[in-house]
Amino acid sequence: MKTRSRQLNGAPMLPDRSFFNRLAEVARAETLPRFRSGLDVTNKLSSGFDPVTEGDRAAELAIRALIEENFPDHGILGEEHGNVGLDREHVWVIDPIDGTRAFIAGVPVWGTLIGLQKKGRAIMGMIEQPFTGERYFADENGSIYSGPEGERRLVTRQCEALSNAILFTTSPHLFAGEEMEKYRQIESQVRLFRYGCDCYAYALLAAGHIDLVIENGLKPYDVGGIIPVIEAAGGIITTWDGGRPENGGSIIAAGSRAVYEQAIAILQR
Repeated sequence: MKTRSRQLNGAPMLPDRSFFNRLAEVARAETLPRFRSGLDVTNKLSSGFDPVTEGDRAAELAIRALIEENFPDHGILGEEHGNVGLDREHVWVIDPIDGTRAFIAGVPVWGTLIGLQKKGRAIMGMIEQPFTGERYFADENGSIYSGPEGERRLVTRQCEALSNAILFTTSPHLFAGEEMEKYRQIESQVRLFRYGCDCYAYALLAAGHIDLVIENGLKPYDVGGIIPVIEAAGGIITTWDGGRPENGGSIIAAGSRAVYEQAIAILQR
């Protein structure tokens, strides 16, 4: 059965929130039963550790199949199964399990990231955490949380000073050289910092619980579903040089303009 979609002013049909929920459900059916199940892990690197699980691959295949059925003219950028039609007007960006290390370790801060771009710009997105039952969705109408706390509109916190901010990063060990020095300068000035939340840190920022996320080495699929959630909640997400974040790289996300400007001033020194 085809999903409902939206058509605006004669523009091509676009998905709606219900379709994103369907994508989240088919992914959840593949990821959640494998979580804390003693699953097999494959290392994608001959030197080092870049894990992928059966859940990653199966969830992405399920998401892609539903997109291809309902929006065959759209492109797809995925982490596990390659890219199709990246030159098309609309391109889906999929990370079936963002935070695979957390997934392997049984820590519920991983998530499924699903984003939609129009002409290279992120316009819709979802952060899905199946274990906690939380979804963070965004389109042009704003960001919405649904989960154990009910449903509500997401609004970032308007923290006015870096000294009062709560900072998250996946791991400080991912920084090196000048990037490490700049990150440590910021970390030394905030009120509280924590490590290891992967995509869940961005969800917390959009929900107004924390103020700042700083990371590096991100791929397009690491941020594709996140960008709209943060921006539609009133937050800011850019590269360290202030550019658009769709291509990944070194990323800063902030809930308020004040904290963003204070932190990026340090990153750009």
